[in-house]
Amino acid sequence: MNIETEKRVTGFLGLCMRAGQLISGQEACVDTIRTEEAAIVLLDGSASENTQKRITDACHSHSTPLYILSDGALGHAIGKKGRMVICLKAGGMADKLLTTLKDEPRL
Repeated sequence: MNIETEKRVTGFLGLCMRAGQLISGQEACVDTIRTEEAAIVLLDGSASENTQKRITDACHSHSTPLYILSDGALGHAIGKKGRMVICLKAGGMADKLLTTLKDEPRL
């Protein structure tokens, strides 16, 4: 993901967090993906191999778009250090984020 797009995405994630539209944490996100309520999933580049595999497998099984941000960007964007994965449920904010990321490669 290029730097400019990542800056737009991280700024928008702060807004999503304040609006209550963001789900963070591995277990909560996996549950949301499995119930097919997640519209998009973002993974921090510094996530462990096990976390990456678990999230990647869940997203591929349920056809959920998955993108990776640079190391540490995710926790900084939402104000919770150490968060490695977040997801957004379907809605206007998720649609806006997907539009922003339309030219970026998925994982």
